[in-house]
Amino acid sequence: MSVAPIRVMLVDDSSVVRRVVGDVLAGDPELTVAGTAANGRLALATLEKVAPDVVVLDVEMPELDGLQTLAELRRRRPRLPVIMFSTLTARGAVVTLDALARGASDYVTKPSNTAGIADAVQRVRDELVPRIKALVWRGRPGGRGPIAPPVPRAVQAPVEAIVLGVSTGGPNALATLVPELPADLGVPLLIVQHMPPVFTRFLAERLAARAKVPVVEAQAGMPAEPGHVYVAPGDFHLVVERPGPGPARLRTTQDPPEHSCRPAVDVLFRSAARAYGAGTLGVVLTGMGHDGCAGAGAIRAAGGQVLAQDEASSVVWGMPGAVVEAGHADKVLPLHQLAAELARRAPRLQPLGH
Repeated sequence: MSVAPIRVMLVDDSSVVRRVVGDVLAGDPELTVAGTAANGRLALATLEKVAPDVVVLDVEMPELDGLQTLAELRRRRPRLPVIMFSTLTARGAVVTLDALARGASDYVTKPSNTAGIADAVQRVRDELVPRIKALVWRGRPGGRGPIAPPVPRAVQAPVEAIVLGVSTGGPNALATLVPELPADLGVPLLIVQHMPPVFTRFLAERLAARAKVPVVEAQAGMPAEPGHVYVAPGDFHLVVERPGPGPARLRTTQDPPEHSCRPAVDVLFRSAARAYGAGTLGVVLTGMGHDGCAGAGAIRAAGGQVLAQDEASSVVWGMPGAVVEAGHADKVLPLHQLAAELARRAPRLQPLGH
């Protein structure tokens, strides 16, 4: 039985963008461009007629911008997937994070004005198309089969560091988890969120404003201090190294992307397994693809522990699902239980004088 193609509504004030993106989407047999609009007001006026499965929504538009349009889309169709199409600028990052906090499902950065048509087409094909397909569940054949329940380790070493990987749905997942961490968390927490430059800095600042622990964008040479959270900078892999006694140190590299990602979760997880061995606690949250699966295997091989977010609370159960399916997860938990689980497994900082 054939499956109807995913109906995409494209909302952007640039006719060039609508044409380029529309041509790429129309060239995929699993997608169809059900409608286009030059601004949010026109999109809302034709929403019921178009009946999209997903909306690709520009951030900055005349008459009704992306945030205003998103608010009305959420009122009318609360479960309709919406992907923000934003520029790689400070304003683009801030507005995109606002949109994600207000219910957008994901985002894709637009090709720059200097990019040629071929580069723009490739960006849309590599970044937008997979996100559309991941967010719109169509009951396609080939889904996951039965998965064996996790088998926790009988003996667990004391946790010395937490490393966390996340992608699609990550900003909101982190906004739920990080503020719930205790102020006396006794280990460092290192995070890879698949995001470009600029975006990661603003993400760290937003998390810091709500957290009980310091949150910063990681920089090369920083010590990995207990009770601190470090967010990998966009376009750099984050590596943790501990060549001798004393606190580990952070290093950033521009080694080739892995899984088309830089930063990549696997890079951080492998380095943590080398630095902390059995003292590593890995966490894999919502995200598309399987970045973090091999790294979770490395953590387990070193004697460490791995937690995965459950399917019901994940925007996309690609990354955590791959970890569970591979047998690398010690425990699978809903998002709202993960902060308490981390606090339970990790030691607490001792007050000065003790």
